Amino acid sequence: MTMRVKDWMRRRPVTISPQETLRTAWRIIREHRIRHLPVVEQGRLVGIVTDRDLRHALPSRAASLEMHEIPYLAEKVRIWEVMARAVVTIHREAPIEEAAHLLLKYRIGGLPVVKGEILVGIITKTDLLRALIHRKQGQAPRQPSRKTARKPRRRSPAR
Repeated sequence: MTMRVKDWMRRRPVTISPQETLRTAWRIIREHRIRHLPVVEQGRLVGIVTDRDLRHALPSRAASLEMHEIPYLAEKVRIWEVMARAVVTIHREAPIEEAAHLLLKYRIGGLPVVKGEILVGIITKTDLLRALIHRKQGQAPRQPSRKTARKPRRRSPAR
């Protein structure tokens, strides 16, 4: 039986408008613990922004900006200024092997799932790993929980 993208994608992905700010995007990414944020305008996928895009859009800590200037800058820069417009997408009926091939070919971590220009989901490397594990165990697909395991916090060494 062929496993399809629709069986493993996350439906109703968290999105952002191109008019929103970097500060809003950071808040959404942290709050939902995601790395890929599709940019949607009037229901149509118009771009994607990743946590890496956001990091590159802000000055490094080594920059000559004062600490109070960075939040100001994050509030002024709009998503449309930093988003990728050429988005690699996939159809919900595609086999998951095709999704894996695209992720490897383009060296990306997530694919918006579209029907025409309308965003219907997103599939990531994590979803494909879940599918691989379930295939090996012979289990049926199930929608992922929004609650995911948290990484353990690093403890500072005892002095």
